[in-house]
Amino acid sequence: MRPEKEAMLNEIRDRVEDSVFVIMTDFGSMNVETAQNLRIKLRDVDAEFHVVKNRLFKHLAEDIGGSELKDGLSGRTAMVTGTGEVSDVARVLRDFIKINQVPTLKMGALEGVFLSESELKALADMPSKDGMRAILVGTLAAPMSQTVGVLTAKLSSLLYVLKAAEAQKADA
Repeated sequence: MRPEKEAMLNEIRDRVEDSVFVIMTDFGSMNVETAQNLRIKLRDVDAEFHVVKNRLFKHLAEDIGGSELKDGLSGRTAMVTGTGEVSDVARVLRDFIKINQVPTLKMGALEGVFLSESELKALADMPSKDGMRAILVGTLAAPMSQTVGVLTAKLSSLLYVLKAAEAQKADA
């Protein structure tokens, strides 16, 4: 491999190794202005959008997500990498695609596990880690608050009985 290609491959490898996920897209008819708008939106969720050559990326595909990634490389490919929350990135991509119709999702990898297009779309519908933690805490706290409510109701009932008995003795 020529030194220029080796340098490009090393750059791609560094980006992939430094990120938690890789999402492959087909940027097809995307113009420069649209690509720049996408880069700005992705930057807000700690992600980057880079056009890559399929031939170069095939060298890394086996290490990232297995042969599925390698087999799915065709057309004009761009990769989205980053250290942010993958569900947030998938959500940004989904919303951007709804508005601009480009890029189209191909596939991806999350911590070495292959993700199909449908799995990437499902990630966009999932809450972020913080949202899931909040749901978990709420689920764990619900029985405790219900127990407190029941105990308070029983205590109140006892208090009403004692007040009624006191009132009855005062009348007698």
